[in-house]
Amino acid sequence: MKFWFQFPASASSDATRAQRRRSLLLAVVGIALLPLAWRGTSCGQDFDFHLQNWQELVAHWQHGAIYPHWAESANYLAGEPRFVFYPPLSWIAGGLLGVILPWTWTPVAFTLLALLGAAFSFRAMAREWMPEDSATVAACLYVVNPYMLFVAYERGAMAELLAAAWLPLLVLYGLRAKRSFLPLAITVAAIWLTNAPAGVMGCYMLAVLVAVTAAQEKNGRLIGRAAGGVALGLGLAGFWLIPALYEQRWVEIARAIGPLMRVEDSFLFGYAKLAGASADERFNIVYHNQVLRTVSWIAVALIVGAVVTAWLARRKRNAIWMPMVVVGAGVSILQLRWSDGVWWLAPELKFLQFPWRWMMVLGLVFAALAGLALRGEAATRRAIAVRAVVMLLLAGGMAVLSSMLFWQPCDEEDNVQAQIVTFHEAGFEGSDEYTPQGADNGEIQQGLPQVRLLITPNAEETSEGNNPQWTADPTQEISAGVTVDRWNPEHKSVTIVSEQPGYAVLRLMDYPAWRVTRNDAEVRDRVRRADGLMAIPIEAGTNRIDVQWRITNDQWAGIGLSLLALAATLACSWKGRRRLDVTGFR
Repeated sequence: MKFWFQFPASASSDATRAQRRRSLLLAVVGIALLPLAWRGTSCGQDFDFHLQNWQELVAHWQHGAIYPHWAESANYLAGEPRFVFYPPLSWIAGGLLGVILPWTWTPVAFTLLALLGAAFSFRAMAREWMPEDSATVAACLYVVNPYMLFVAYERGAMAELLAAAWLPLLVLYGLRAKRSFLPLAITVAAIWLTNAPAGVMGCYMLAVLVAVTAAQEKNGRLIGRAAGGVALGLGLAGFWLIPALYEQRWVEIARAIGPLMRVEDSFLFGYAKLAGASADERFNIVYHNQVLRTVSWIAVALIVGAVVTAWLARRKRNAIWMPMVVVGAGVSILQLRWSDGVWWLAPELKFLQFPWRWMMVLGLVFAALAGLALRGEAATRRAIAVRAVVMLLLAGGMAVLSSMLFWQPCDEEDNVQAQIVTFHEAGFEGSDEYTPQGADNGEIQQGLPQVRLLITPNAEETSEGNNPQWTADPTQEISAGVTVDRWNPEHKSVTIVSEQPGYAVLRLMDYPAWRVTRNDAEVRDRVRRADGLMAIPIEAGTNRIDVQWRITNDQWAGIGLSLLALAATLACSWKGRRRLDVTGFR
């Protein structure tokens, strides 16, 4: 009896074998997606955030804005500058899929895209240092390792999942002997434009890999290539990176590493204490501890797997064995509480929030070492078939475990259809770290009208927190004629005819990038409200108010840097082609 993955005697060509390997990878990815097929979308911890991003992008496109900066549905339709800070590739990919497919299919398609990218990029990397069949098995292990599926199902961290496709390419272009300066730069740009924590991890991983390899080979060439590639890659990403760094001073970015979101709260099995916590805090602590327990066991499994495979591959110490072992050891150490000083001293490392995010890198290390541990060219057809069976069974087992342990049911208000309705009608809670400086987004009331005319700029504020429903106070309001001429995500125009002066309070968070004019004169003397909403002084008579997003100086600087980096990239590419033409090689 023959299985589809066995090689008949007549099918010994390289093309047939390559097709079998691709089929195995596709089958493993398909099996890993089965929980989404039989149970539906998994509403993981970050899923709603990404779904909102995708819908926001499509809404901007419908209003003619190609590249958005402002997320209008956040803070219950008052918005936030989310797209200034959150890397664009994941929300662009999700938005494109949402245009092509029904929204209920989009999460499945995005997960498929991310896992396929991870599988084939890892295989491309692994083929550089191991036989084709071993590389395929290692790629299967990378895709179905428990942390990858934890990210896909329990966390719903779509950007981090997509970034898993770039990590293997950093290894490939950072370490291989062939010229790869430009591919490395493009990969560095891609990972930063996909997920900032993955960008931080990827650059640190690359630095360690290159340093160890250069020490082994006693050759600094790789160090120069990596340094130049990272610099050029960051330049290519400058249009997003420069504003994201500069404009942190305009938002409450430090709230991203608040209680339970700090590195010291999530070391291996380091549970937070319940003593003295309020009821709401206790719920959050219990949930945090549950997630930490799950991911701690995943870390243990990957660490043990990496140690075992490193030992099995110890006699095949090719160029990549030692760099992978060193990276794996470093990642494992970072999971322990006594590494706390490293987290706070190393630049940007603390913004990873959770030490266990490094499990994405450890999953790569484990899979690579497992591929090295396999028998190589001497593997028989029977051995290859057995490996294929094992990979399919492993993928099936991991799919079952993911369905049982990681897949998250959707509450009635969290399913895709309900979120689409909420997106258009009521909006969502905002992100603390993207709240403009000096504002409390918990004081933004739900159900606000687009424009209120108030006697004083701070009227109808609340100090209750938790975004209560808005209640009008007639004693604080001005009776006037209001016409909303335009209310697009990044351009709003209102005409107000009032018999007395006062303040127009818009359902819009104030932010330095807004250019506000009243009767064609720029308004700079806007009053700060505790809830952060924009309060514009009006005069008796007709007031034509126009609020439009403008490209700030830091954004122009980022665009300029990216254009310079792009010009350098094209020049290097042209020079490389000229060299190939002169030498007669292609």
